[in-house]
Amino acid sequence: MPDYRAADIDECDNEFNGDCVHECFNIPGNYHCTCYDGFRLAHDGHNCLDVNECLFNNGGCQHTCANTMGSYECQCNEGFFLSDNQHTCIHHAEEGLSCLNKDHGCGHLCKETLEGGVTCDCRLGFALAKNQRDCILTCNHGNGGCQHICVDTDEGPECSCHPKYRLHTDGKSCLEKEESTLELMKNNVTSPIADVDKRVKRRLLMETCAVNNGGCDRTCKDTSTGVHCSCPMGFTLQFDGKTCKDIDECQTDNGGCDHFCKNTVGSFDCSCKKGYKLLTDEKSCQDIDECSFERTCDHTCINHPGTFECACNKGYTLYGFTHCGDTNECSINNGGCQQTCVNTLGSYECQCPSGHQLHWNKKDCVEVKGFLPGNISPKVSMRCTKIDGVDKCYLNCPSDVRLFPGYQDTYSVSCGTSSRLRSRLRKSNDSALLDVATVRTSVTFRLNEGKCSLKKAELLSEDLSGIISEKYSSVKESFHYVNLTCGSGKQVPGAFGRPAPTKEMFISVDFELEANQQEVTASCDLSCVLKKTEKKLRKVIRTLRKTVHREQFHLRLSGMDFEVAKKFPRVSEHLADPCGLGQEHRKGKCVSCSVGTYDGRQGQCLLCPNGTYQDEEGQITCKPCPNFEKAGSPKTLGARNMSECGGQCLPGEYSSNGFSPCQPCPLGTYQPEVGRTSCFPCARSWRGELTTKHPGATTFQDCEAKVQCSPGHFYNTTTHRCIRCSAGTYQPEFGKNYCISCPGNTTTDFDGSTNVTQCKNRHCGGELGEFTGYIESPNYPGNYPANTECTWTINPPPKRRILIVVPEIFLPIEDECGDYLVMRKTSSSNSVTTYETCQTYERPIAFTSRSKKLWIQFKSNEGNSAKGFQVPYVTYDEDYQELIEDIVRDGRLYASENHQEILKDKKLIKALFDVLAHPQNYFKYTAQESREMFPRSFIRLLRSKVSRFLRPYK
Repeated sequence: MPDYRAADIDECDNEFNGDCVHECFNIPGNYHCTCYDGFRLAHDGHNCLDVNECLFNNGGCQHTCANTMGSYECQCNEGFFLSDNQHTCIHHAEEGLSCLNKDHGCGHLCKETLEGGVTCDCRLGFALAKNQRDCILTCNHGNGGCQHICVDTDEGPECSCHPKYRLHTDGKSCLEKEESTLELMKNNVTSPIADVDKRVKRRLLMETCAVNNGGCDRTCKDTSTGVHCSCPMGFTLQFDGKTCKDIDECQTDNGGCDHFCKNTVGSFDCSCKKGYKLLTDEKSCQDIDECSFERTCDHTCINHPGTFECACNKGYTLYGFTHCGDTNECSINNGGCQQTCVNTLGSYECQCPSGHQLHWNKKDCVEVKGFLPGNISPKVSMRCTKIDGVDKCYLNCPSDVRLFPGYQDTYSVSCGTSSRLRSRLRKSNDSALLDVATVRTSVTFRLNEGKCSLKKAELLSEDLSGIISEKYSSVKESFHYVNLTCGSGKQVPGAFGRPAPTKEMFISVDFELEANQQEVTASCDLSCVLKKTEKKLRKVIRTLRKTVHREQFHLRLSGMDFEVAKKFPRVSEHLADPCGLGQEHRKGKCVSCSVGTYDGRQGQCLLCPNGTYQDEEGQITCKPCPNFEKAGSPKTLGARNMSECGGQCLPGEYSSNGFSPCQPCPLGTYQPEVGRTSCFPCARSWRGELTTKHPGATTFQDCEAKVQCSPGHFYNTTTHRCIRCSAGTYQPEFGKNYCISCPGNTTTDFDGSTNVTQCKNRHCGGELGEFTGYIESPNYPGNYPANTECTWTINPPPKRRILIVVPEIFLPIEDECGDYLVMRKTSSSNSVTTYETCQTYERPIAFTSRSKKLWIQFKSNEGNSAKGFQVPYVTYDEDYQELIEDIVRDGRLYASENHQEILKDKKLIKALFDVLAHPQNYFKYTAQESREMFPRSFIRLLRSKVSRFLRPYK
């Protein structure tokens, strides 16, 4: 049977190209016309009219925008010339023949040759002239300036028009042919009616869209009654029927914008307050969570609506808004140390001379009278007694108790201070250390069944008194350090150290005891003393072994009694107490007891009682306060450190141990801290000693200095003069006798600094060779230092080129270029320059490097400082060079506020650069994610360019 279905007619397949003046696309049953870049489709759907790109955000030009047919050109102010990206302007070099001063005579671009000479090149869409200097426009740039048809010739583009149009006298524009008006002119009628017709004809002849667009501002259409003018969306036709007036959409409901509305010609742009970003609907604003970015803060980031703040860990100081540097506490009144202060990373410590030891407040030094390490009264004691033929042992740890919870029921408890730690605390020049010998013994007890269970013990008072009483003690020994560990001995393969569910149990105890040379006699040398000590330990261990197996071994930790283990654990006990030692149930989870609390083994953490404190998490006891034995001393529940124990001397007071009763600091001294054993003198020299107005002074400002020093200065107590703080230090307050060191590796530009914000990190520059990275001014986002010089080099992998985005750059505004950023091929001033600026620009710009490698330098003079810049870069496959240049040179990329924000958005730039550096990562971003990340206008811009670039390969 024959097929009677009608075949599709290709309307584009004729000499008139479907009446389309540019491109005609056939579709089933129909066709449509499209225009080249830089043109828009006319109201008739066939003609193409020029787009004035300069109306939209100055076409993205840094200085001046000049519209041309099918395109536009950026122009620079005097003293500048246009860079290779065709949008930014580079300052002319003043001296030396180079590619910057245009003495070479190149029309567009200057490039170095391998032989060291100079050659000229042209921007995209232009061809080099026969003289090898000038650049000739081609049809590849803005259709050669032709409205309809462009043909390249040796002299440049030659324009012609579609058959239904004629060429304008300007040689570029096209006008409709006046066929209907010519027929009216041939009709020579003289009747009165004809006279009226003549007037109509004359009016029709004068008013035609072929002549001056019929007088219409925008769209013109010929009708039987004359021309009819209309306006595109965003404009309204005025009463004269010709003029189009822009509609200010921002006058109605702020244009629907959340924050700011900016009217543009024919449209409008929404923008957001700083710290907010425009969503893909191009109207709504959302808070930018800066804390979700990489590298926002060195330590802790706290997000707030529209802003954020950084915080530093203890022992560090914030500088440059986001960075943390180690605080040199020793520069602040010697760290409060009575003697020597030693700064450490994130902290500091006070040290004492020989014959002195550090007070519990960790700042004062107290003299050790008759001190010998071997004579220190040990803190850990073991007492065993035999009652009714049964040995019972008690290990008493009054202080220095630390719990180390393990997996499930395993744990470790230490009492006292190990010899290794004590030796570190002693001075290396302490001769008494040489007289000490330490005896260490370890013993392990194996129980066939049972579980580790550090439970509160219920002992009869007579048992307890019998054990502690020395009268009935069969074993009594004291130790400097004891560590007890209870746990299973078997391991499950692949369980990463977790104990196996077995009944077998091991209890290990480590003992340390020191023997002193003073015990040596004529009949018993040091070796003999050590042997006696070891013999006593063996006796202790034998007795201890019996008590452990009979469950008669108990611990007294900070005055509380505990069982060590259970041989036959009851299931109900295990279920009732699923959390480990030093933990409690909180919101369905087991969490460690916080500081100031201890595990009371009642399923909850309890506040430390009066007279005790706890400065560690997950403990089962509290530590006694230093003044706990003093009656009438004020106490505090839940003390988290020794300073919260109460009863300490207040600022302006002191005592021999830092606790009450306290005395006021005498005249000429002061004390700014609590719990101190002495006061600081106002002046450290006897010459011209300073006094105070009254006893009990708390700060140096109470000292009657001979002059009041302003911020940025400190009072020299020897010369009694105000001295400017040296470089690298600052002082924000009046009347201080010290300057504070800048945090970390920062320093100040000058002396006499008054704030930590004047401390700046000067580190910058280096070799950059990765796929993506940042070029950042030193101390960014804080102000960069004065008189600094940074040099970076980007050396991309083989067959890759460099793309750079400058989101914004802040440099001081001045007549002469004191601070500048330059990017060129090499350090030579004659080499090819890609980018150079010495001004502040808050509008972003993207560009490709004009050379394979890039040498980048930033310089600031001795008096300037500003926020600077953070410039991201990416290297991409050189096969995509034409596509990338097409994108970054398109003014639409910079035309709208929305597109500019994309180049400033760290997350979006990271996503773009991720795909450019590694195209396979494109598949990480689904179509839905792309739509949510980028505005539609940006997606359309990229899609058109990518499809046109890839079309030849399809």
